[in-house]
Amino acid sequence: MAVHIRLRRIGKNPKGKPHFRVTVFDERKGRDSRMIEELGYYKPTTGVAVLKKERIAHWVKNGAQLSVTVKSLLKKDK
Repeated sequence: MAVHIRLRRIGKNPKGKPHFRVTVFDERKGRDSRMIEELGYYKPTTGVAVLKKERIAHWVKNGAQLSVTVKSLLKKDK
């Protein structure tokens, strides 16, 4: 299974106020496919990142690939 952990932009955000959810996706189904699990959120305007680290570790242990942005969020959050 080609599983990736990446950011998903949510809501109808006003310009300049983005916020994202950290989610698990099956990459074989396409960009706009249904997510498998939600693992947290990230608000870049305030720098707040709330992540379920134990669930991220579980997915990585089972073969999920982290996106570059999620990797940097995990390093920053430690």
